Amino acid sequence: MSDDRKAGEYVVIRHKPGYRLRRTLILLVFSVASAVGGYLIGTTKDGFRLSNVSEARDYLRGELEGVRERQTGMQQKLINLQRGRTIDQQALNQTRRTIAALETKIAELESDLTFYKNIMAPSETSKGLQVDRFNLQAAREERTFGFKLVLTQIGGNKNYISGMVAINVIGTRNGERELVALRDLSEDIDDLGVKFRFRYFQDVEGRMILPSDFEPVEIQVVAQAQGPKSTQAERTFDWRKLTEN
Repeated sequence: MSDDRKAGEYVVIRHKPGYRLRRTLILLVFSVASAVGGYLIGTTKDGFRLSNVSEARDYLRGELEGVRERQTGMQQKLINLQRGRTIDQQALNQTRRTIAALETKIAELESDLTFYKNIMAPSETSKGLQVDRFNLQAAREERTFGFKLVLTQIGGNKNYISGMVAINVIGTRNGERELVALRDLSEDIDDLGVKFRFRYFQDVEGRMILPSDFEPVEIQVVAQAQGPKSTQAERTFDWRKLTEN
């Protein structure tokens, strides 16, 4: 390998918070132990004679006190470093949560903006009564869900539109396909169809409780407008996709 290539090499050293403090503390204890050993050897002859035991004791006590003070200082510095690292991590986690919340809010606002734009400036292929969305939110109670249906009138908003909308849950019970009207699952719905009347949009909200032996697969929504220009809008929503988020 050439000298030029060697000169361009780098060494990556892993950063370990508090490592230098721990290493310094270990070296300090080792140094004191060596000094004490040397002192004892210097005050003995043939490993046996002590000329002044009292003086050696006082000397060792002084060294021990100094080591303890330096150890306390080192430990406090290490604690401060670890505490600072914990605070930094907490601040980072809080920042991440704030960013996630803001991103969610921005996505909701963009969705609302698209929603209103479609109502006020629709394309030629999406005018009239529309089943815009159906949302599900799991509740704390087992097999209980909050629901929200949004109906819209795209274009021609000068006049009110009225009619009925039927909501059914399609699933399986005992291995067989079954259709259950939302009226049979929710105390908020009294009839097979829910009446609506609006110019721009209308929400239908409530809670539903699923039977223990019923497995939902789809939500079927059929909206029928009444009057001279009677129109119908139908849409099916996949249950699994509605409950993923």
